[in-house]
Amino acid sequence: DENGYLVIKNLISGEDIERFRNEFAKICKKEIQVPGLIIMRDVAIAKSEFVPDQKAVTKIQDFQEDEELFRYCTMPQILKYVECFTGPNIMAMHTMLINKPPDSGKKSSRHPMHQDLHYFPFRPADLIVCAWTAMEQIDRSNGCLVVLPGTHKGSLKQHDYPDWEGGVNKMYHGVRDYNKNLPRVHLVMEKGDTVFFHPLLIHGSGMNRTQGFRKAISCHYASADCHYIEVKGTSQENIEKEVAEIAQKKYGVSTPITLKDTWMIRGRLVKGERTNL
Repeated sequence: DENGYLVIKNLISGEDIERFRNEFAKICKKEIQVPGLIIMRDVAIAKSEFVPDQKAVTKIQDFQEDEELFRYCTMPQILKYVECFTGPNIMAMHTMLINKPPDSGKKSSRHPMHQDLHYFPFRPADLIVCAWTAMEQIDRSNGCLVVLPGTHKGSLKQHDYPDWEGGVNKMYHGVRDYNKNLPRVHLVMEKGDTVFFHPLLIHGSGMNRTQGFRKAISCHYASADCHYIEVKGTSQENIEKEVAEIAQKKYGVSTPITLKDTWMIRGRLVKGERTNL
């Protein structure tokens, strides 16, 4: 309530994290194909020559069809906390495994300060929560999360691509204006630590200045009692346009798609009943 986030130490076992790492490696090596999975590469590395392995893949999204990775979203020790925010009917709406690369010198491994709600066409915001688990020791050197405590009490701000000279990764929008003097907290986390946070909390992450990749796995949950909203004419209109373009490219969909459509197909019930969302 006060800060907009909460870190629970040692919530996920080392054994589970190892299994998620192995599954991620298989996906990168193309040993398994996952329907609907989006594989993202860093703008600074994607254009160089690479062998199909983890070095180019900086993030995978929408792993709801991968049984092993999706196990993360259904873990009772996570859902116990999630339910405090969403109530008993819980949908897993958005899944990610982030493999933050060593920075190429262009600073493109940064993630601009943003609010996750910018991407979501459902409300109310208070019934949405993210669980984000460190898959190894994460600190300022390898680009830990940076949060602005209390900013979840504000409203959704306008987001755009930041003017970064080294390039910005696709869909990495940032908050256009926020008080730069607000106190920042760097979330130093051990392997298995999990942070739960509100979708309006302003957060981001710095560069990875180490030689290793920095991994985290996360899921956004929403109460199945949430409802979809129309984003036309709002600050979220730009994301709808971009998502529609990607969906048309990826699936060859020629009919116009809304942001709502893309979320309805991805959402999975993990507890209770799918009442509405």
